[in-house]
Amino acid sequence: MSSILNLILLQTASQEEFTVLSLLEKGGYVMYPILFLFSVALFLFIERYLYIRKTTKIDENFLHNINELLVAGNIQAAVAYCKNSKFPIANMLERGLGRLGSPIREIESAIENKAKLEIYNMEKNLGLLSSIARIAPMFGFLGTVTGMIRTFHNISTSNKIEISTIASGIYEKMVTSASGLIVGIIAYVMYTLLTTMIDRSINKMEIVAMDFIDLLHKPAKK
Repeated sequence: MSSILNLILLQTASQEEFTVLSLLEKGGYVMYPILFLFSVALFLFIERYLYIRKTTKIDENFLHNINELLVAGNIQAAVAYCKNSKFPIANMLERGLGRLGSPIREIESAIENKAKLEIYNMEKNLGLLSSIARIAPMFGFLGTVTGMIRTFHNISTSNKIEISTIASGIYEKMVTSASGLIVGIIAYVMYTLLTTMIDRSINKMEIVAMDFIDLLHKPAKK
């Protein structure tokens, strides 16, 4: 009876020692670049998410207020209002207001050029996040290769084949493969979410730009 109890206690202790950290340690040195890529991906996602979320905010009455100022002929107040708004759509309209008096096509070109710059700022470092989504699984595959090399090396140098000798290499292979895939999937989901937010922002910018061009066709009050 006491031997059975001791066996149960040993099994319970071994299960408690099996933690996520101990599992990751089985992956070997390849886990360090994978964890580094995950940290970079997480940092880029948080930084870009906060930036895009901040820049896509717009007052619902923004274009209405611009309309009232233009109808009243107060262009300088409209420019100042855009400068104080501090978001991409306002920067676009500020560039357009600075071209008032020029042909409509020149105003449209000025707005388009400013829009491209704002989109570039929103997409900054997204390419790096996309690269992490592709590179992380490659490191997982590298861990698979190194794990198999370690396994066969241990087998070749040992006089007899033991389960522990094979298991250590399999541990490294499976842990690194799973970790690389998980980091790659998470990075890809982050990248997709950010690009979706940017696409929505671009749609808003296009709608506001078209409405702004329509406002310019309305005669101003003298």
